[in-house]
Amino acid sequence: MAIAISIGDPAGIGADIALSAYTMREALSLPPFYIIGDREHLEQRAKHLGLKISLSPTSPNETAEKFKQALPYVQLTQNFISQPACPNASDAVSVCEAIELGVTHCLDGQADALVTCPIHKKSLYDAGFKFPGHTEFLAHLCQYHGHKTRPPVMMLASEALKAVPLTIHIPLCQVMAQIDQDLIVETALTIIEDMRHKFGISQPRLAFAGLNPHAGEEGSMGMEEIEVIQPAVHKLKAMGHHVLGPLPADTMFHKRAREAYDVAICMYHDQALIPAKTLAFDEGVNVTLGLPFIRTSPDHGTAYDIAGTGKARPDSLIEAIRLAHQLAENKKKSGT
Repeated sequence: MAIAISIGDPAGIGADIALSAYTMREALSLPPFYIIGDREHLEQRAKHLGLKISLSPTSPNETAEKFKQALPYVQLTQNFISQPACPNASDAVSVCEAIELGVTHCLDGQADALVTCPIHKKSLYDAGFKFPGHTEFLAHLCQYHGHKTRPPVMMLASEALKAVPLTIHIPLCQVMAQIDQDLIVETALTIIEDMRHKFGISQPRLAFAGLNPHAGEEGSMGMEEIEVIQPAVHKLKAMGHHVLGPLPADTMFHKRAREAYDVAICMYHDQALIPAKTLAFDEGVNVTLGLPFIRTSPDHGTAYDIAGTGKARPDSLIEAIRLAHQLAENKKKSGT
């Protein structure tokens, strides 16, 4: 078995970091992986980077035996036409095909996990892509294949911190319009289930951040904690789960505070991502919870400004590969 890597936006650094990771496979004892992409694109990018890498067409089941000698890849239907830092909406179909194949391979049991390289949403939107991002597209594909899923949850994971934003890419002024007790409880239950079966933590401890300064300070700085967050926390406690909060966000991310919980659940995007990226900028991994398979991705974007220059660091992709492998092993042990 092996890990599938969808190449992402061909104008970005997906190929750069995937090729670089492959050159480090032996030194870092990386598990076998294969690229879902375009051979010509990979060869051109390897030439840009000055890397001498042999490529081998593969099926997922052949990856392990080929991995030491050549980089296994699954060819897309159409060749990419984008050049480094020059995205082209015409490649959107192939970008989506790579993701679709990765999902199919995971659901069919051909791959242990899917690691997705960064996509460029604007290029996809210009081509008619109807989903807010990767996460929603993955959930749609699962449903298309007949797999019921919980609403997917984005987690930023590193050894230092695991953080989940309840709301993601919306204006700050709309955050509380999106948050209610049901969302908080449902998100927490998704996290708890995957922490048990994928991360191997039998009794996960969750800590909720407050929305307002000082977590509202007993209502003097806002009533959201009292009216929405606290009742949801009480519901989860009544179910027997280990939960804390709402806690003041300005004091819950230092080292000693982090020892009291396994996952921080934050109210909005930056509340989660600022501490996550500050503590582990190069090593952080984006994990999608709530899916019937393992999906991780690097915690960065397409980085057009350095695509094809050799400046892109593969650290986050390497951590995404390692974490995907570990989560897949944990999932097998749990029998789910």
